[in-house]
Amino acid sequence: MKTKVNFRWLITIVLISVAGSTVFTVASTEVLGRTGYVISFAVVALFIVIGIVFDIIGVAVTAATEAPFHSMAARRQRGAAESLRLVKNADKVSSFCNDVVGDVTGIVSGATAGLIAARLSQGLGTGNIVIPLLISGIVTGLTVGGKAIGKNSAINNSTAIILRVGKLINLLRPQKSK
Repeated sequence: MKTKVNFRWLITIVLISVAGSTVFTVASTEVLGRTGYVISFAVVALFIVIGIVFDIIGVAVTAATEAPFHSMAARRQRGAAESLRLVKNADKVSSFCNDVVGDVTGIVSGATAGLIAARLSQGLGTGNIVIPLLISGIVTGLTVGGKAIGKNSAINNSTAIILRVGKLINLLRPQKSK
């Protein structure tokens, strides 16, 4: 069975990944250069949380089915039409959430944690490998553990999660005047 490659989508997703990575890296580098360790670790934590949330959305959209959203949309429930659109485009939504946002935030949080560890080691005047290993281990553990817990929740609560995302999209979308 031959699968057709959508090169337009492939190029789009690569360009979005490069742009997102650049924006996140510049933002984290700027924050690291101007703040102390607490804010720097808060930035890493924010990247981890963003990665986990988008991973949950990406898994939920692939686990969800259209039927409940058709019913909600027929009753004109807020966010149902947006949710239905997400589920109908699950492959692209999942790719964006898991591969673009999830992977980019994972890479940037790791790189940012590495910079913090290097700065901390330098500040303490040691070449000790323990600090970078400890920070790397914590960031990895939080990311992997958070995504593992999130995947279970996403599979078991896919309809509710995607409906919340649909409501958020509906809220953020400019409304047509009547």
